[in-house]
Amino acid sequence: MSRVYNFSAGPAVLPEPVLEQAAAALLACHASGMTVMEMSHRGREFIAIHAQAEADLRELMAIPANYKVLFLQGGAAGQFAVVPMNLLRGKHGADYVNTGQWSKKAIGEAKKYCKVNVAASSEDANFSYVPRAEKWKLDPQAAYVHITSNETIGGVEFYWIPATGEVPLVSDMSSHILSRPMEVSRYGLIYAGAQKNIGPAGLTIVIVREDLLGQPLPTTPSVFDYKVQAEADSMHNTPPTFAVYIAGLVFQWLKKLGGLKKMEEINAAKARLVYDYLDQTEFYHSPVAREDRSRMNIPFTLRNAALDGEFLKQAERHGLTQLKGHRSVGGMRASLYNAMPIEGVHALVAFMREFERNHG
Repeated sequence: MSRVYNFSAGPAVLPEPVLEQAAAALLACHASGMTVMEMSHRGREFIAIHAQAEADLRELMAIPANYKVLFLQGGAAGQFAVVPMNLLRGKHGADYVNTGQWSKKAIGEAKKYCKVNVAASSEDANFSYVPRAEKWKLDPQAAYVHITSNETIGGVEFYWIPATGEVPLVSDMSSHILSRPMEVSRYGLIYAGAQKNIGPAGLTIVIVREDLLGQPLPTTPSVFDYKVQAEADSMHNTPPTFAVYIAGLVFQWLKKLGGLKKMEEINAAKARLVYDYLDQTEFYHSPVAREDRSRMNIPFTLRNAALDGEFLKQAERHGLTQLKGHRSVGGMRASLYNAMPIEGVHALVAFMREFERNHG
C-alpha cells in the first residue's frame, strides 16, 4: 500500500528518509549487531547515539552552553506538573497565559502546586487569538510565566517572545519546536513532546537554564527532578532509547535540509498555500486572527457543517487522512508539521477546491 498524506496533529508524520534509515537499522544498528531497542542505555553504542542527538539539537536551536538539554518521558502533559515542582523555588505563585485547551490543562495541573494568576486569556473569543502584551497582568513576584506558544487544537501561534523581566519565561513548544529558529536565551525553560516535529511518542525534550536547577518541592520524585536528571545526563532511569535514536535521525535530516531557517521558509510556504485559499472562499472559514495563525496546525470549518462527514470520507479516498478537527472544537484541522511534504499540501488544497466545486 502506498503512503498517505497524514495530517494528524500527533503522533504525526515522520520524514521518509528517517523511516527508511531506521528500517534499515531495525535488526542491527551500525556495527553493534543489535537494534537500538535492545541496547543497554549504559553501553557505549547508545551513549554515542544520545550524545550525538544532543549535540545536533544544540546546533539546530543554537542552545547556549548554560542550558541543559534533557531527554525525558511523560509527555508535555507530564511537564504541566513537573514545571511547578521544579520552578516554584520557594515562591507560591506563577503566571499563566490562557490561549487554548492545552494552556487550560497546564493551568489546571499547576493549581495543584501553587496559586495561578491567569495573566491574560483569549477564552472570550473561543481562543482565536493571542492576547496582546499590553493587556497582560503579570505578577512581578511570580516564580515564572508560562505560555503555550503554539496551540495544537485552536491553531494560534506566538510570533513574538513575551518580555517578562527577571521572571523566567516557560514555553510549551510541543507543536512548533524546530519549525523555525527560536531565541532560546529569552526563555528560562522550553519543553516539548516529541510526537509532532521531533520523533515518535514517548520522548519529551526539556531545555532548562542551569540557574533554575535545584530547590524542587520536597515531595518531587527524583525522576522528575531536573537537577537529578541533568547530573545523570537524562539517565537517572532508563530513557526511551528508540525514540531518542529516531529524534537524532530527525535532527540530522533537518541539518541536511539546511537547518531551521530553511525549515521556516518551507513551512511558511506550506501554510500560505492553505491560508491563501481559505481567504478567497466563502465555502470554508478560518476562525483564527490572521496575525496569530499557526503554520503547524490549521483549523477550518465548512460553511455547511452537514457536509463534514462527506468531506472526510472523500478526503480519505484521495489519500488525505486525519483531517477531522479536535472533538472540543469540531470542523477540520490540517497539521503541516516539518515532515509534511509540500506535495501533500498541494494535494489537500486541490481536493478542497474540487469538493467546493461539487458541493458549493
